[in-house]
Amino acid sequence: MRPDLFEAPDYYNLDDLLTEEHKLIRDAARAWVKRDVSPIIEEAAQNATFPKSIIPGLAEIGAFGPYIPEEYGGAGLDQISYGLIMQEIERGDSGVRSTASVQSSLVMYPIWKYGNEAQRKKYLPKLASGEWMGSFGLTEPDHGSNPAGMVTHYKDMGDHYLLNGAKLWISNSPFCNVAVVWAKNEEGRIHGLIVERDMEGFSTPETHNKWSLRASATGELIFQDVKVPKENLLPNKSGLGAPLGCLDSARFGIAWGAIGAAMDCYDTALRYAKERIQFGKPIAAFQLQQKKLAEMITEITKAQLLAFRLGQLKNEDRATSAQISMAKRNNVDMALKIAREARQILGGMGITGEYSIMRHMMNLESVITYEGTHDIHLLITGLDITGENAFK
Repeated sequence: MRPDLFEAPDYYNLDDLLTEEHKLIRDAARAWVKRDVSPIIEEAAQNATFPKSIIPGLAEIGAFGPYIPEEYGGAGLDQISYGLIMQEIERGDSGVRSTASVQSSLVMYPIWKYGNEAQRKKYLPKLASGEWMGSFGLTEPDHGSNPAGMVTHYKDMGDHYLLNGAKLWISNSPFCNVAVVWAKNEEGRIHGLIVERDMEGFSTPETHNKWSLRASATGELIFQDVKVPKENLLPNKSGLGAPLGCLDSARFGIAWGAIGAAMDCYDTALRYAKERIQFGKPIAAFQLQQKKLAEMITEITKAQLLAFRLGQLKNEDRATSAQISMAKRNNVDMALKIAREARQILGGMGITGEYSIMRHMMNLESVITYEGTHDIHLLITGLDITGENAFK
């Protein structure tokens, strides 16, 4: 692995819009990625293993529930801080950011927002510290973009619930201590349940042979007559809107995170273009390479502005689901296109693990699909602006 020489592009001086606290938080995350992630991430991806040794570091930089109040172990930060942390982590690797996103937005967020005080005090401090890791069970083998069709269900057995079903494509599942699982009750209403690792009948087989997110642990959640205590039901919100509220938070983080991956690809390509000599001069001097680089920095800048404004709206509790959806779709698509262009600038070297670009490109093929596919987000925007539902 080459030395991590990353320098973040800021073509429109967006740092001027950040508070000193924002910059301190971002810079701490950036320094941690350079020190603890960059030296090991290529080997982890090649070996298809999640480096568990980085979990304490993720907790130390506030990556687990940064906006969760301090009384529950969180850092009590604002949404722009959350976005900046996700940006820096995904600059290192999308799979590492996935681990943090799931912990924060899909496990801690629903317990904080939909849980009761006892649940918050029991689970959130351990999740914030990384002592416990969590996963989020919504997607099923036959129900991805249509989560309302889920078949995972539970029955009221008097003193407990009996949970049956399966979830697929679940980040963190192979090593999770707890899972926030969405299932239908006997009336068909969707509720959240907190399932713990040691509950009998609960298993988490790992998914292998992935070409993407290879440094992230992915698996299944399988429930065979799992007895879930009644106090593990999230009491304060039910229906499909509950898990979709979690996805809003996760998609917000992805909109920022994808910028980090794009920044890394751009920075790598720019540095390489200045150093690589062909026909007697750096390839950065050729028009077509300048076109690629100029378009990259333009798209990154547009994505930065989109994410920053969305962060302001999120801080004011005014960001709509459709606005978050637009940012997720645009920014991930932007990052994937930049990864592909950057790979071309590096030529054959772009496919090797000596550089990060091909790893980012493969990872982004997952990011553009999960938390709502590229096409689904397009239709969410279409519904919002026309009032016509194209999903049915």
